[in-house]
Amino acid sequence: MAQSSVQNRIVVPDPPIAQFLFSDTRIAWVWLLIRLYAGYEWLMAGIEKLESPAWTGSKAGSAIVGFAAGALKKTTGDHPDVAGWYAGFLQSFVIPNAALWSWIITLGEIAVGLGLILGLFTGIAAFFGGFMNANYLLAGTVSTNPLLFILATWLVLAWRVAGYWGLDYFVLPLVGVPGHPGQLFQRRAPKLQQAS
Repeated sequence: MAQSSVQNRIVVPDPPIAQFLFSDTRIAWVWLLIRLYAGYEWLMAGIEKLESPAWTGSKAGSAIVGFAAGALKKTTGDHPDVAGWYAGFLQSFVIPNAALWSWIITLGEIAVGLGLILGLFTGIAAFFGGFMNANYLLAGTVSTNPLLFILATWLVLAWRVAGYWGLDYFVLPLVGVPGHPGQLFQRRAPKLQQAS
């Protein structure tokens, strides 16, 4: 394995298969399909919640309270599905603020869905989608969460090309990425006035 040393640190290069899967634009069409599937799932889940009185309507928060209560029932037994620390989070932060969390989750799911479908800040959208999947799994809910979590993790790894066939193609060169400011944020050298 070839390594290079840069200012007293060792940089281990990606193997060719990782470069192909996560950095090569020839595979961008695969990430487009994965993005569209995951984005559709998130968007539909968010829209369903947006249209539900138990999530964002007159009874906002009641669905969250029911969800959290179901999770709290899974904290008992020799091998509980929900860890005690997560149950404490649900009891202390989620249930008392159920209406707020209902809106945060609903709008978050819609934002993740739109971000993935449009290919806009794909890596960030996938990260937050995976974060929500992890929370649902921590609450003892399986459903499509394991699959969406895996896809989100892959999309985060492939962020450089996952949005290549999307708005990231245009937006990332403008805004840049961490450590590399885009065209909008690059400092322009002041023009020198010529002496007359």
